[in-house]
Amino acid sequence: MASGMQEKQYTPCLLNFFIYNPTFGPREGEEEKKILFYHPSEVEKNEKIRNVGLCEAIVQFTRTFCPTKPAKSLHTQKNRQFFFEPEENFWIVMVVRNPMIEKPNKDGKPPTIEYQEEEILDTVYGAVVRQCYSMYKLFNGPFSRAMEAGGVELLMQKLEKFFYRYLQTLHLQSCDLLDVFGGISFFPLDKMTYLKIQSFVNRVEESLSLIKYTAFLYNDQLIWSGLEQDDMRTLYKYLTTSLFPRHSEPELAGRDSPLRPEVAGNLLHYGRFLTGPANLKDPEAKFRFPKIFVASEDGYEELHLIVYKFFVIASCFLSLDLISASVEVTREFCEQLDGLVGPQLTLLASDICEQFTINRRTSGPEKEPQFKFIYFNHMNLAEKSTIHMRKTASVCLTSVHPDLMKILGDINCDFARVDEDEEIIVKAMTDYWVVGKKSDQRELYVILNQKNANLIEVNEEVKRLCATQFNNIFFLD
Repeated sequence: MASGMQEKQYTPCLLNFFIYNPTFGPREGEEEKKILFYHPSEVEKNEKIRNVGLCEAIVQFTRTFCPTKPAKSLHTQKNRQFFFEPEENFWIVMVVRNPMIEKPNKDGKPPTIEYQEEEILDTVYGAVVRQCYSMYKLFNGPFSRAMEAGGVELLMQKLEKFFYRYLQTLHLQSCDLLDVFGGISFFPLDKMTYLKIQSFVNRVEESLSLIKYTAFLYNDQLIWSGLEQDDMRTLYKYLTTSLFPRHSEPELAGRDSPLRPEVAGNLLHYGRFLTGPANLKDPEAKFRFPKIFVASEDGYEELHLIVYKFFVIASCFLSLDLISASVEVTREFCEQLDGLVGPQLTLLASDICEQFTINRRTSGPEKEPQFKFIYFNHMNLAEKSTIHMRKTASVCLTSVHPDLMKILGDINCDFARVDEDEEIIVKAMTDYWVVGKKSDQRELYVILNQKNANLIEVNEEVKRLCATQFNNIFFLD
């Protein structure tokens, strides 16, 4: 009986997501033409028109106060609306239901609903909306490209095809400060090993002249990239939260295992393609690769995404090659790539695994003090977190309470309002100390579990952290 009277907590969830262009239906009776995509699709037509019209009115109203900076979000008791204009007159709107608590009442009365309006951070979910567009653009190019190629009908088809699947991967309850940063986790290497990898990349690009860009990753961490920073940021998110997890699950379960050594140049190797042909030996294999769009001098260029994975000792070496979409990828090219990259990665494996062991030994949990931290560098997008145990599109496991993650987000909002270097120290209700440090385009957030410490001791502990974990990075005091 007691269990039936417990409070129920509901996390944020997606209510609506739609894209519209106000110039497509300017006259009365043509309002439906403005709507390019609407989720959920089963919503009645008049409600779609009403919701889009309301957002259009809000944007126009806010423009009267600041024409260059229209509305970014609208706060109500039950939900939060986020607005983003990625291209002129194209608007993306995401409506998120606020977290809520359902409290039971006695005597058979309906439960009381309490909405937690302040638990959602604009910076976090605003970043999610921008990420939705970046991911669409990575695989389809900008909205204007579809308009030029086939008009409104083609754009609507592309939006429906992409967002129908992509929105299912949005897990809004897991969004936090890492979504704001959208950073890249880099793998630290000694100079000699890094030069070996750089030499490997140069040899591949020289031997296979079709390859325009190459990226090299190990264990979901980036080592080398020839792409522009923003393109690599979006591609990195796709690889680490979608492509890699999708292929690692069958391997871990022992199904569809690719671990069959093949002889190439007298060297055994375990390389395979994550995109394109599943098995090069299959005469029926299809050599179709996903296409992506990256920035170029002319605006953007279309490329084949060729992801080649080398699996060894539960670690993943990845060579990511991009060639122009105007070139046809043939069986011969894939066999050349497999024959060149597989054996070379076999030779690199021991060097990188040795470095990985050294990194684990120097920063292992047994030597870690009583603190957790998130670090981000705005200049190179480098990101490091000891708070997140696992972060993918479908799951986010953090080792701290959500209330502490909310404090980190609040500190980040304060940092965003000023250009100067700043430091903020907060004592949480749970006796944790939270420290935020902004210095020269770098941000560091530390959570300390020392309830009896004072400000001086907390400050000294953060200095010790900087000395041990960031000894080559200068933080201004």
